[in-house]
Amino acid sequence: MAWGLGLLLGLLATVTVAVAVGAVTVPPTVVAGVVADRAGLPVTVTWAPSVDAIVWQVRVPRVVLGIAVGAGLAVCGVALQAMVRNVLADPYLLGINSGASSGAAAAILFGFAAGLGQHALSVSAFLGALGASLLVYGVARGGGQVTAVRLLLAGVVVGYALYAATSFLIFASGSAEGARSVLFWLLGSLGLARWGSPLAVVVAVVVATVLVLTLAARQLDLLLVGDSTSRALGVSAAALRTRLLVLVSLCIGVVVAAAGSIGFVGLVVPHLARRAVGGRHAHVVPIAALMGAILLLWADIVARTLLAPQEIPIGIVTSLVGAPFLLVLVRRLHATRTA
Repeated sequence: MAWGLGLLLGLLATVTVAVAVGAVTVPPTVVAGVVADRAGLPVTVTWAPSVDAIVWQVRVPRVVLGIAVGAGLAVCGVALQAMVRNVLADPYLLGINSGASSGAAAAILFGFAAGLGQHALSVSAFLGALGASLLVYGVARGGGQVTAVRLLLAGVVVGYALYAATSFLIFASGSAEGARSVLFWLLGSLGLARWGSPLAVVVAVVVATVLVLTLAARQLDLLLVGDSTSRALGVSAAALRTRLLVLVSLCIGVVVAAAGSIGFVGLVVPHLARRAVGGRHAHVVPIAALMGAILLLWADIVARTLLAPQEIPIGIVTSLVGAPFLLVLVRRLHATRTA
């Protein structure tokens, strides 16, 4: 309870900073005024129309997308680590990020789904993610039941294959500018966030994923103790993994389609959440969602301001945070096994 309340307050403070700072700094009082005015509350407008556009049309939807993406990646990381019983698992594991990257590269470099206009990139990335998830499931299911080991190996194989496909598309295009655009997208960005149905879909899918995983917390707990124990308690581990694979694939596909491939959030945050509130998923899932949202918003703040007015990909920031964490985690695992 204390962690949840503290993180909610931290998220509110982070949102205020994220909307206020940037190439043009907007005082928090003006931010609050713009939001209140847009919500229909009686306020005195003392700011220029350009400030209103910066706050409401650019930064607020970016912050909303950042909260959804961070929370989605974090809770998907929690689910994946339970599904494969591997503390080093993250959303990259299933190859879905690689599938979305292949779809995005096809749209940017070769105009795939160009008829969809401004939605071509998002739709292509989502279709790539969907295809990757179906391929992973087919490979994992081909040997019998969907076990943790089969799911792990299938994700690694499909991920490498689709990464190679993306690299091939980049070299085959012969477009330096297109390759640069693909590279920026591969490292993630919230810069495409705008009000509309795409943002609403991302928020809805992430909220649904958090709710479903919270309600399935007991089943996630059982996955960690082994398939035989789960079966003895009336839970089919293979069927549960299949349902979780569908849910996680949908969430990751939507998130990656909206913001690109952002690494390490799904790896780092679940460990921080478990250290804060213990191993019960009923507590870990909502806490991880809040931590993921806060982490990604601060990463976006750094990405927007470090080399302002130039924006760097957000994935660079999360990698700088996540790589040292991964090294510490590996050292602790090694020390635990040798003790």
